[in-house]
Order: sequence, then C-alpha cells, then structure tokens
Amino acid sequence: MTGEARVVLVTGAANGIGRATVDLLLGQGALVVAVDLDDLALGVLRGEAEAGGSVVTLTGDVAEEETNRAAVALAVETFGRLDGVVLNAGRGGTLPWEDSRAVAAADRIFAVNLRGPMLGIRAAVPALRESGGGAVVVTASVAGLRADPGTWAYNASKSAVINLVRAAALDYAAVGIRVNAVAPGLTRTRLTAGRADPRLAERVPLGRFAEPREQAEAIGFLLSPAASYVTGTTLVVDGGLDASLGILPPSPAARRRHGRSARSRR
Repeated sequence: MTGEARVVLVTGAANGIGRATVDLLLGQGALVVAVDLDDLALGVLRGEAEAGGSVVTLTGDVAEEETNRAAVALAVETFGRLDGVVLNAGRGGTLPWEDSRAVAAADRIFAVNLRGPMLGIRAAVPALRESGGGAVVVTASVAGLRADPGTWAYNASKSAVINLVRAAALDYAAVGIRVNAVAPGLTRTRLTAGRADPRLAERVPLGRFAEPREQAEAIGFLLSPAASYVTGTTLVVDGGLDASLGILPPSPAARRRHGRSARSRR
C-alpha cells in the first residue's frame, strides 16, 4: 500500500514467532490486531507496544469460529480494513500412540494447528476481498515436510497445513489474495523449550537455532509487495536442516564451527 498503513491480523501473537512478527510489523508502521489465548502475555504486549493505538488485542481460541470472526471484525471496526493475516498460533504436545490420552491430545493439536488456519482463512477472505486483495501467511513447520519419532500428531497437522495453503492459494488467486506458508526449523520459542540441546543444534547446517525475529522477517517478506508474485508456496526457514537426509553426521568443519560458536556464547 502507498501512503496508508497496512492492517494486519496476527494469531499466536503474544509469544515467540508471533510476538516477533508483531514487533516487526509495528516497526514498519503497520496497524496490528493481536490474537492469543494467553491474556497475560497479551497484556505485556499491550504495555510494551508503541503508543498511538497501533495495536488492539483479542483474547481467544483460534480453534473457535467466533474468535476468528471477532478478530476480523475488530480489525475492520478499529482500523477500517484488513490487508494481511498471519495465522501463526500453534500447539505441540504429541503423546505416544498407545497412551490413553493420545487421541484427545491429537484432537487438540489438529484443532489449533489445522482447524485454526482453516477458520482464519474463511473469516478473513471477505474483508481482504473488500480491501482489493491481500496476503495470508500460515506458520507451518519443517515437521510438515519430514517426520521425527514421537511427534506423529504434530507432523500430520503441519503437513495438512501445507496442503491447505496450496488449496487456498488456488481458490483465491483470482480475487487477488495470496496465501503462503513459512516452515520454521528449530527456533527459540516456548514450543521448543527444553529442546535447546547443543547436540540438537549440531544437526542444523548453520549450527544454531533460529531466533523468532528471523522467522518474522520471512513472514514479513511474504506479506509484502516484494512477494507480489508468490502464492501457494511454503518458504522453508530452517538453517539448511531440510537439505540433509540426516543419515550422515555433520562434517568435521561444521562441528568445529559449532564448537567455536558455542564457546563464544559462554
């Protein structure tokens, strides 16, 4: 847009990649509707966000249709339009197949990770169309491209998200709405808390976890006019993790590089 602030709705906005995306957008002069289930963290966001009414917040569960409708309505009522949507809210917590709670846990993972983006797209399309088009970015994961032991429900949900994005992109291209995904690799968020083992970082060719801001920059690109001819794609932001089969150990040079960087951070 020229001469007018973009209005962007962000779910899962209070922490991690979502919070980094909100900060990035505010730094670019956007107006933001921030949605999260964590009301306390949303309060922190409100307190730290720049003044001038550039952020409004909504506490709600993205797996509920009413939350998505209310978020879009809040954008239009507060700022007069909607130009972009970042459907970032996600949930992990896969339980072993044989666990008596596994199906219930998987249902919740699918509700947030797949039903949430589906409802978000449905709710946002009329407002985006009214604005003359726009961009939707969904947070998928490298877990949707490959699988790891013990994460079957999360893997399946993120794989489904990637194909949901392709389908939505085809359905709405004719009305000027682009739909894309980012697939983060290992990133320092609450979802990966407890997994920041240096040995895990050795599997990443770049030798480290991503910072949330690095994922936000990719999201910002897909929202921007610089990506005006990009739709239906998944942008992998994983430090080279998906480029490897994972069969062979890291090269000696990579291990030495990682060792030096780990010592420099101590």
